[in-house]
Amino acid sequence: MTETQAVRLPTTRPQGCPFAPPVAFADIRAHRPLTPMAFPDGHLGWLATSHAAVRAVLSDPRFSSRFELMHYPLADVGQLPPAPLGDLTGIDAPEHARFRKLLASKFTVRRMRLLTERVEQLAAEHLDAMERAGGPLDLMSAYARPIPTLVICELLGVPYGERDAFFAHTVTMGALDSSPEQQYATFEAVKDYVRDLVRAKRADPTDDLLSDLTGTELTDDELGGIGGFLLAAGLDTTANMLGLGTFALLRHPHQLALLRTEPDRADRAVEELLRYLSIAHTAARTALADVRVEGQLIRKGQTVAVSLLAANHDPLKFDDPGSFDIGRNAVGHVAFGHGAHQCLGQQLARVEMRVALPALVRRFPALRLAVPAEDVPVRHDMDIHGVHELPVTW
Repeated sequence: MTETQAVRLPTTRPQGCPFAPPVAFADIRAHRPLTPMAFPDGHLGWLATSHAAVRAVLSDPRFSSRFELMHYPLADVGQLPPAPLGDLTGIDAPEHARFRKLLASKFTVRRMRLLTERVEQLAAEHLDAMERAGGPLDLMSAYARPIPTLVICELLGVPYGERDAFFAHTVTMGALDSSPEQQYATFEAVKDYVRDLVRAKRADPTDDLLSDLTGTELTDDELGGIGGFLLAAGLDTTANMLGLGTFALLRHPHQLALLRTEPDRADRAVEELLRYLSIAHTAARTALADVRVEGQLIRKGQTVAVSLLAANHDPLKFDDPGSFDIGRNAVGHVAFGHGAHQCLGQQLARVEMRVALPALVRRFPALRLAVPAEDVPVRHDMDIHGVHELPVTW
């Protein structure tokens, strides 16, 4: 493999369509689904674009998630430090398995579905406030951000008055122009706060996830890190699925009408939005040994950029993947990743989307963009795709 053979990670989306993947992915995937890639820091690694190759890399324990072994595929940020304590995305087994086992029982499908009534209440309250305010308004600040912020903070037991600060921290951690030092400092600030919160809950438990976890073997430092990680992971992602998902529905009025008039389509609509948008678009893994994937030898120490976005638009897995169809059975998408590191809070995200999106389009049948589509500020500068604002009216 030489530098002249290597591709760069495609990042430019088709003009006028912020939902579609970069066109170059289709050519790369058709020619060579596991192809040499030149990373921003000069590393020569690989890019996985097919559904099969992505799943193979993500499920193979010979590939590491450890940050300090990884070359970042989206920008040249230099040598990454090890993951902060409690950040499950940047560690491997056995440490990862230990944390995951303790947390998995707290994020079961059944437990998350029990939250449905509370999410319905929060959605109704914010829709009432939107109706009183009248349009136009920014859907992100009025609806898409507050709901997941309130849900994850209530789940963890964060006092109401301190919740906005946590969302601001997630923006810093997700911005591509934030240095690793800025991101880690922000994570440490959140972790320190949660650690103090854990100590208070040990003395006076309440009905929340952090109080439950104080009954496990986890230390205060570990709980602080895990709590900070869950707060960060549970806010920005779901907020942008609600915002960008609404944008996509508004740009596909037939699909929006189906969701509004046929509520039994909500489950499939959520899975299709997850597949179609793939907002957590790129992951990375580093080979711990020489590994063959799809017949290609990946050398020890090489990083593989894993395009979840390209995998979810693989025509060998999904018929006509470029079309947005809420009637599609999108089972098997990798929007939440795959393997040991598959998103722990995926069921919570599903509950929030299944409630909030249908409730929005039913309450405001005439919902529409308040600005031309091309003027919606899309988040091209973030590792979670979405919109900074979504001006709407009705």
